[in-house]
Amino acid sequence: MRRRSMPGVPHFAACNREGHRRTVKIVIALLGVLVLALQYPLWMGSGSLVDTWKLRQERDVQQAENHMLMERNQALEAEVNDLKQGLAAIEERARSELGMTKKDETFYQVIHE
Repeated sequence: MRRRSMPGVPHFAACNREGHRRTVKIVIALLGVLVLALQYPLWMGSGSLVDTWKLRQERDVQQAENHMLMERNQALEAEVNDLKQGLAAIEERARSELGMTKKDETFYQVIHE
């Protein structure tokens, strides 16, 4: 059934429901496309959540490696200080790594079978 314009009522008030439903569907579809277009950079683009997650993982790995290297550097620095300041450290290293002995010492090597 088609509505007729009534005198004194503007023409837009007399539009039918089918035209209104079609317009609503088009608006909803456009809004859906707009939401998808706005979501794409968040998930797939440069600086996306995936990129951020990967960068955080790389940062954590790098921080762990940096921590390990810092501890190694501190140990080496302590060893350098010992070598600079103490002859005892030099003597110990010469005995253990080079097998050196003092004068009047006898070296015994024990072989385990």
